[in-house]
Amino acid sequence: MQLNRRFFLHKGALAVAGTTAMPNFVVRSLLAQTGGGRDERGQRLVVIFQRGAADGLNVVVPYREKNYYAMRPSIAIPQNQVLDLDGVFGLHPSLAAFKPLYDQGQLAIVHACGSPDMSRSHFDAQDYMESGTPGVKNTEDGWLNRALQAEDTCKCGRHNQEHTAFRALALGADVPRTLEGKIPAIAIGNVNSFTVAGRGPTPSPAASAFEAMYADSGDRIFHAAGDETFEAVKMLRAANPAQYTPAAGANYPTTEFGNNMRQIAQLLKANLGVEAAFTDVNGWDTHQNQGSVNGQLANRLSDFSASIAAFWRDLGDGAGNVTLVTMSEFGRTARENGTGGTDHGHGNAMFVLGGQVKGGKVYGHWPGLENEQLNQGRDLALTTDFRQVLGEVVTHSLGAENLEMVFPGAHLSRAGFLRLV
Repeated sequence: MQLNRRFFLHKGALAVAGTTAMPNFVVRSLLAQTGGGRDERGQRLVVIFQRGAADGLNVVVPYREKNYYAMRPSIAIPQNQVLDLDGVFGLHPSLAAFKPLYDQGQLAIVHACGSPDMSRSHFDAQDYMESGTPGVKNTEDGWLNRALQAEDTCKCGRHNQEHTAFRALALGADVPRTLEGKIPAIAIGNVNSFTVAGRGPTPSPAASAFEAMYADSGDRIFHAAGDETFEAVKMLRAANPAQYTPAAGANYPTTEFGNNMRQIAQLLKANLGVEAAFTDVNGWDTHQNQGSVNGQLANRLSDFSASIAAFWRDLGDGAGNVTLVTMSEFGRTARENGTGGTDHGHGNAMFVLGGQVKGGKVYGHWPGLENEQLNQGRDLALTTDFRQVLGEVVTHSLGAENLEMVFPGAHLSRAGFLRLV
């Protein structure tokens, strides 16, 4: 049977447990990450990919632009229903759960951003954004995995941190392109369904795969912690993850995305040494019947914002050490099409949420929506490369100072940061 690191924790489970019976490496991780303030060794990054190309113009609405309404006669968000942000932009009303986070200065928005590559192919554009190398198809690893590699080479002292098996994880059936690379990553389908046979003379296939994952690693910590990590997984499973109760007021939608965000919060709060977590959410490809205040996009946005807001509330004081960033492969056309939807476009909007984020502001240079200002006469033009946003985020949250390693060829520097964090 062919086994690899993707097999380990495929549809797996981890659970919250008390510290009294935790293996040593879990306790060390807990001690390194406790406290609501900023801890250089305890920062965590959560990445959300909106697959299908979200319509940034109806997500973060430029409601002062007259041409916005002229180009979208049936799907534009009426000015009196936009959730005003700064007198220029406003949120779609279905993003009401985001408004308090913005007002409290924890949520920042970057508009007119995305990949400089002009592909309108979902497959290519997603691959370029996940690899972090727009236009280059032969990149073998993902930008988030390289960011963790860069963390290990930084001069901030974090490379001395004892990483755990749960350092890089994804909620889903497989390790995503974003996390592929030299740093071991795990995929977790469902924290409530993981079972594993006891260790004995004949280990289970999952146990063998897990041990092989560490045997192939050159990390001395992985070699030292392999056995106790496996024991930790068994112990945490025995704690019955189904009994996890979110914090008061953290009301997750009963959707796939809501459940994924709930499980990420659960894993972060278990203090298992998670440094980077990834999940995605589908349903953004609105070619037909997109809707305006109500409809297809509105429903997706309601789930999206409510799930993230519940996640943030669930973290409580722990949110001080978490940064969350959202991304989508490209935006959509400025003009609606003949079927009440929008087609593949270019510039888009990203959200950055965090305890250390300088929120309450829409960042980036706005290019305008007059016909002559549109990209190729049809799309919101791009003025901020998505790698500028991610480069700043990984420098802050992971200490990934070697940005050429993370985003080769992008020529990023701190001087080009938006000062989001």
